[in-house]
Formats: sequence, C-alpha cells, structure tokens
Amino acid sequence: MSLDSKIPEGPLAEKWTKHKFNLKLVNPSNKRKYDIIVVGTGLAGGAAAASFGELGYNVKAFCYQDSPRRAHSIAAQGGINAAKNYQNDGDSVFRLFYDTIKGGDYRSREANVYRLAEVSNNIIDQCVAQGVPFAREYGGLLDNRSFGGAQVSRTFYARGQTGQQLLLGAYSALSRQIAAGKVTMFTRNEMLDVVIIDGKARGIITRNLVTGKIESHSAHAVVLATGGYGNVFFLSTNAMGCNGSAVWRAYKKGAFFGNPCFTQIHPTCIPVHGDQQSKLTLMSESLRNDGRVWVPKEVTVAEKLRKRQIKPSDISEEERDYYLERIYPSFGNLVPRDVASRNAKNVCDEGKGVGETGLAVYLDFRDAIKRDGIEVIKAKYGNLFQMYEKITAENPYETPMMIYPAVHYTMGGLWVDYNLQTTIPGLFAAGECNFSDHGANRLGASALMQGLADGYFVIPYTIGNYLAGIPNARVSTDHPAFAEAEKEIKDRINTLLNIKGTKTVDHFHKELGKIMWEKCGMSRDEKRLKEAKVEIKKLRDEYWKDVKVLGVNEELNMTLEKALRVADFMELGELMVEDALDRKESCGGHFREESQTEEGEAKRDDVNFTYVSAWEFKGDDKPAALHKEELVFENVKLTQRSYK
Repeated sequence: MSLDSKIPEGPLAEKWTKHKFNLKLVNPSNKRKYDIIVVGTGLAGGAAAASFGELGYNVKAFCYQDSPRRAHSIAAQGGINAAKNYQNDGDSVFRLFYDTIKGGDYRSREANVYRLAEVSNNIIDQCVAQGVPFAREYGGLLDNRSFGGAQVSRTFYARGQTGQQLLLGAYSALSRQIAAGKVTMFTRNEMLDVVIIDGKARGIITRNLVTGKIESHSAHAVVLATGGYGNVFFLSTNAMGCNGSAVWRAYKKGAFFGNPCFTQIHPTCIPVHGDQQSKLTLMSESLRNDGRVWVPKEVTVAEKLRKRQIKPSDISEEERDYYLERIYPSFGNLVPRDVASRNAKNVCDEGKGVGETGLAVYLDFRDAIKRDGIEVIKAKYGNLFQMYEKITAENPYETPMMIYPAVHYTMGGLWVDYNLQTTIPGLFAAGECNFSDHGANRLGASALMQGLADGYFVIPYTIGNYLAGIPNARVSTDHPAFAEAEKEIKDRINTLLNIKGTKTVDHFHKELGKIMWEKCGMSRDEKRLKEAKVEIKKLRDEYWKDVKVLGVNEELNMTLEKALRVADFMELGELMVEDALDRKESCGGHFREESQTEEGEAKRDDVNFTYVSAWEFKGDDKPAALHKEELVFENVKLTQRSYK
C-alpha cells in the first residue's frame, strides 16, 4: 500500500484555505442522516464531538472516565501557543510554524505544521468566547509568557491550570450538544476494537467498565482522540488510566503506526522517590520562565547535598553551575524539552545530581522572587508551588524545587493524512493519538494547541469530505463483522481470566517499564535496543502464561481492565524498539548514542532518514512492514538545530 498524505498543491500559506474550498460538503439536511463515533473526550475529542453536534451530525461520544471533565487534558498546566503577537516581539504565523518545525528536529510535515500555526489564533478567540479565564495584563489584554524553543512570548495561560480551564470550555460546548440531543454520551465505556466492513471503519466494540458488558456501536465514521501511550514506561506523567489500546487495536486492524519511537521526556518533573511509586508528577515548563536550573560545580559539594550535610542556600553563586545558561546562552533555561532533559541526565551522570538518589537538579526561584516579589510569583505559579509542597513537604519559595526528566508525551501515533484520516477509510485520529504535527520533539504548550486545532478547526471540515463520498445508509450491529469482533474480544478476556497465574498485572507492567526506560528511554543504542527486543518478547510470553487476573468479566473489574491494556503495551513496546532500531540517527527525543555531535547534541542523518516511519501490522508474531513517507522541505532549510 502506498502512502498518500493528500497534501494540497500550492504555496504553503494558501494550502489550507484552498483545500477547504475543494473539500466536498454535506448539506445541512443530510448531516442528520450520518452517525459519527468519537472515542475520547479530552480537548481533541470533546471539541470534535461538540463541533459535529453543532453541525448537525448524530454523535456518539465515549470515554472510560465517569465524566468527560476527567480526560487527561485537564492535567496540562503551562499554557497554549498562538501567534497573536500581543507582545509585539516579532511573532508571526510563520515564526510559530518555523519554531515548531525546528523544535521537532525537522521530522514533521510542513503543511500540517503551518496549518496548526495558522488556526492557532482562532483557538484563542474561540476559548475566550467560551469564557476560558486566561491571565490578563493590567490593561485587560490577554497576557503571554515564554516557553521552551521560542524567543517570543506566545503562550496564553490560566495560572498553572490551563488544561483544566480549556477542557471546561470544551466540556461546556459538548454539554450543550448533549442537552440538544445531538451527542449521546457513553461514560465508563472503553473501546476494545474497531469494526471494519468492506474496508471501511463502521463501528467499535466497547466494554462497559461497570457491568463488564461487551457492546457494539455502528456509525458512518469513527474518530479516535484517545491520547498518547506514555504509560508503556509504567512511570510517566500520564494519569494511571491513560493507555494505548484504542490506537493499538486500530493498528492491528490495518491502520499504520507513525514514528512509534518518538517519545518525549519532560525535563521538569518531581523525581522518583521509591519502588512503589505508580506515576510521576509534572511541574509545568512555564516554571522555567522564572526558575533557574543549576547543580553544584563540584561533585564533592553535590555529595554533601545528597547526604544532607549542607543546604542549597549554603552554596554560593560561584559554586553553582547554571548549566543551561552556560551551554545555551541564547535560549538559556528555555531550550526545548529534549535538550533540557538530556543535559539534566548528563550532569547527574557526572555525579553532580542532588537529592537522596542523585537523580535531580535544582529549579531555583530565588532570583525571580528578589526581582519581582513573592506575590507576583504566587500569581503566576501559586497552584504549582502548592502542589509541589503537598508532594515533597518542601516550600519552593524558600528551597529550590528538585526536578528530573520523566516520560510525558508521545509524538508518535497513528499515521494520518492531511485530512487526519488513517490508512483505514472512515477512521480518523485527532490530537496526541496521531503523529502529525510534532516531529521528533513537541514544544511546550503545543499539545493543547494541536488538540483544539484538530477538534474545532480541522476535522469538522475534513470528515465531511469523507462522508459526502459514501452512502448514508446505516449498518446494523447485527452485521457478522460485529459478532466476529465481539467474539475475538470475549475470547481474549476469557483467556486472561483463565490463566490464573502467580504474578500481578502491575508486576509485568513495571518490568516492561524498566526495560523501556533503561533501553529505549532518554538515550538508546543498538546493543541495548536489541536486548530490549528479546527481553520484551520473553516478558510477553511469560505474561500469557503466568499473569494473575482476579474476578470475572461481568462486573467492575479493574484488574481485567489493566490486563487488557498491559497486553497491548507489551506489543506496542516491541514496535517502539523496532522503530528505534531502524532509525539510525538522533533527532529530537530519539537520541541514538552512536549519532551525536562532538558537543553531545543530537546528530540527524538527513540523507537517509528524512521520512516518517509508518508501520503496517502483518500478523501476530510476524515482523511489521515499514513504509516511508518522505518529508519534503520547501520553506525551511534543514540545518543542525542550535539553541546557543
């Protein structure tokens, strides 16, 4: 199968406008004849479902939480990017496009990224109209702050709870459509498979998480907006329920998987504190606006800190190494996430790390508090400081925060064309679960931008183009394809329940996470990746022989929920390792130790790897087939990234 990205012809700045005009339309009276399923109700899914309902389509929306308000978009803290140029500091749509392409280390499509930058301004207007309480300056204008990878202030924010406020805006729009009868909401329902009829996506199979009932739902098109798969590492900043099962089920039904090895390590997370920890907590990147990152210059001083013989305040300015400011004078503490993360790892590897484990660096607000006053810092970051103190029992106004990189976001996801359609006709992917906009590294405050861009301003146009080309006759869930998919799910569930092994699901998940973090984490090399491939296969075989799943299906069974998800994580982990092995270059968050500059920066191989990896499932225990979408750069020059 050849990959057709469907990128429109013409100048970059005109592609989306012309494309919208050329898309086929469904007239208003016909829209009510079409059914759309949306899986996931975060920013991308909630915005898409609300928009479809407003347009007149019949929508079924699904989430595994008890309310759309609990989607993981709520956890985003720092802000959302847009090229409004309110600060008059030289920002523009093209600069946002360029920063995003460069931040992704030139491994994303120009056309998709430019469209994202182009619609970013509309997102802010939409959210203000919904009542999102963005921070404002004294005169009443919306305020901005800086984020990594940019030298302008373009990030709109609501203290440290931007994701929550944006989600409430999308939820209000969704609730309006639910009340109007255009959206039917299914909470506590998890998608376990996608149903393909005559080569097109025509429905999904779900499990009611309260009753265990397996149910079929049909539609004319299916939109996945199910987030990322960072929990394959076990410890991540994702909520415990976040999983990759929806996209993995789609992959196994024929949807290609794009760039699975591109995972993001966030530099500002609260460090790991013990073996029994189940997740990590993010400290917003916005803190790097005012916080200065440092470690002691001398290993002996760091050792005293680790043993608590001295305090951070005992260390003089001359004894501190503000290493990001030293190495990257132009961007300083606001280098992109992959760069900041690798440098934190490097100084800790040198023995200069702080905290009891030595796997932490300081994020210090001393100078900002002296400069601006404590009340200004509280107004910007108060809830983040409070959260840090609740978790660590240390006051960050008085003692520097301790941070360390952790798995956060996945740039990889289902391969989609310019219309956000996967390689399965009628199956679309929006937000983090597609690969399309961030290349090998996502800039901070761009996740919320992509989710709302896809949900409000892209997929409502492009899905109409697909629906206008198919009959509006409904498919009954009595179709044999639904019965076959239901049987596959029930057989899988029964197999897990009947293993009756000796080891818990969490045991296997932790073991998988250790392999992934140590051998396919912040840095990778061929030897460790090959070891990981063998170890994951061995762990997966053991899982299906010795996992212990309690209870039965026909009830609330959280162990069974986890067991199904971890089974998918095992397979997904293998594909991530395979992709990392194939890509013998460093780019963004994918750092192959064999491919680095003399200064230790990521070294791309543009001759051999300027492509999107699109993997096709060929059968259980068979190697996936690699397809390549060549990336063409007509508007930016491929150069070695430099933030110095």
